[in-house]
Amino acid sequence: MSQIAKKFEGVLTAATSVMMALLIGSIVLLVSGINPIAAYKALMFGAFGNLRNLFDTLGRATPIIFTGLAIGFAFRGGMFNIGAEGQLAAGALCAAIVGYALKVPMIIHLPVSIMAGMAGGMAWAAIPAVLRAKKGVHEVISTIMMNYVAIHLGGFMIEKLRTNEMPQTPDVLPTARLLKVSEISQAIKNTNLNLGFVIAVVCAVVLFIVINKTVFGYELRAMGFSPLAAEDAGISINKKIITVMLLSGMLAGLAGTERVLGVHRTYLSGISTNYGFEGIAVALLAKNNPVGIIFSAILFGALSSGGQYMSFETNASVDIVGIIQGLIILFAAISQAGEFMNFKRLFQSGKTTLPKAGEENVKGGK
Repeated sequence: MSQIAKKFEGVLTAATSVMMALLIGSIVLLVSGINPIAAYKALMFGAFGNLRNLFDTLGRATPIIFTGLAIGFAFRGGMFNIGAEGQLAAGALCAAIVGYALKVPMIIHLPVSIMAGMAGGMAWAAIPAVLRAKKGVHEVISTIMMNYVAIHLGGFMIEKLRTNEMPQTPDVLPTARLLKVSEISQAIKNTNLNLGFVIAVVCAVVLFIVINKTVFGYELRAMGFSPLAAEDAGISINKKIITVMLLSGMLAGLAGTERVLGVHRTYLSGISTNYGFEGIAVALLAKNNPVGIIFSAILFGALSSGGQYMSFETNASVDIVGIIQGLIILFAAISQAGEFMNFKRLFQSGKTTLPKAGEENVKGGK
């Protein structure tokens, strides 16, 4: 199968997963006594019906793009980073502290605050990375445990830093804030879309180029294809493990940074509504393709924002959206089951030949 055919195959797989989920969702709506056509029409209007709704959808998708990139990037290197939720929280906390404590001009303050968030995410991913590279501790276990530590550390820091009864840190200074669309045009109010969306898209494009057009990207895909063969070819697996996890944590930290500097303007309890775990879903649906992750995240953002409007207009339970999201993930996982079985047979048969440059990773398409 040609590379072009493989690319379209990925798009077709994602589209099929969405259509099957919507079809089963229609059955659930019918059983509930609700017209599926009217419900989905309301969902689409709530997500894209006007400029305000569109911006709301993009705003909701922004942190999921970052966490999807973080998880998808790690997956491409054969690493299972399940700790994006904790890395997001760590990045958000660091960005919040630098955002209110540092008093310098915006040209310095904003970049430094963003870098602080990136560093926070990287630092939180560093511990599982070193444990995996040096001690062989599987990152799934260590990253999940680190999630709990980060969340409770954030709560502890809120209690130490807050200046009023609100469970949050002090507000970041105006010089550390990402510009919101609503601050540009008063005609579009109450939207959380901010400059972070542009940063997320740029990160996705850069990541796509790095993975597919650089030596580092080839080594990353080779490691994900077969670690044993990559090591035989002279690739330092332990070094790559640490590098991949650090960069993955940096991207997850940017998700928290965007929430703090662009949306809430402070670190508060419950700053993430499972963005880290939604990132797993969008990476799976996009088959770890950085550009595909943008569209997968927008889909999930649309389901979230449009689902509320659908519930208001048709009295459909908002849980219908959760069912549809779960079904999308299920069908996407089923579609890739064959690939994972092939990956397993690769090792069982002892075939550890590296893919040719530009060849598709077994775990996900370009």
